[in-house]
Amino acid sequence: MKADGAAPRRALVTGGSGDLGAAICRALAAAGHPVVVHANRNPAQAEALAAELRGTGADARAVGFDVTDGEACTAALEALLAEAPLPIVVNNAGIHDDAPMAGMSAAQWNRVIDVSLNGFFNVTQPLLLPMARARFGRIVSVSSVAAVLGNRGQTNYAAAKAGLHGASRSLAREMASRGITVNVVAPGVIAGRMTAEGFPPEQVRALVPAGRMGRPEEVAAVVRFLCSDEAGYVTGQVIGVNGGMG
Repeated sequence: MKADGAAPRRALVTGGSGDLGAAICRALAAAGHPVVVHANRNPAQAEALAAELRGTGADARAVGFDVTDGEACTAALEALLAEAPLPIVVNNAGIHDDAPMAGMSAAQWNRVIDVSLNGFFNVTQPLLLPMARARFGRIVSVSSVAAVLGNRGQTNYAAAKAGLHGASRSLAREMASRGITVNVVAPGVIAGRMTAEGFPPEQVRALVPAGRMGRPEEVAAVVRFLCSDEAGYVTGQVIGVNGGMG
């Protein structure tokens, strides 16, 4: 199967076992990309998704490692690269640990930043030179509208995700001449397990001009495009998928 009109290019999706990560994996697999579904705390869920994708005829496998552990990331990526090139990476891994900053512990602050921001470095940096040698790469990171607008009780999360914006814009400038694009997708309120209880319908209507939650598939469609050949002139961008929130 061809990947969006080009030869199949393998994609790694970190945090691929969650609602949004799974939608991204499904969208990339549907586009013909071999998919590596990453998980850390939910390896069985990642393996189940990979099996589901294989059942549709896709090339998919699961991997497990902690994105906050630089050595573990390097070892896992070296093993993957020894098998085949890895020209697409979607940095979707992230966690919440909400609290007003006045009552936030250092552990809460550090852990959230460690997963989203240090995880971005640990996963992306080892892939840059292989991408540069191939003169092709697609790096997409999943942020949040909280990084654009701010959100009460999420200074750690907003800081981590806003850091992705600056890092991605700078990296885009560094790698553009090598055929490597670097972009960010910043979702708003997206339906799933993490939002099911926290956003009652009346709050969604008040927050979101579109008057509804987004669907994971709507975010995944944007990620799929940014990973395609057709998006080769789109780089250094933060693209909101938020129903008009900002």
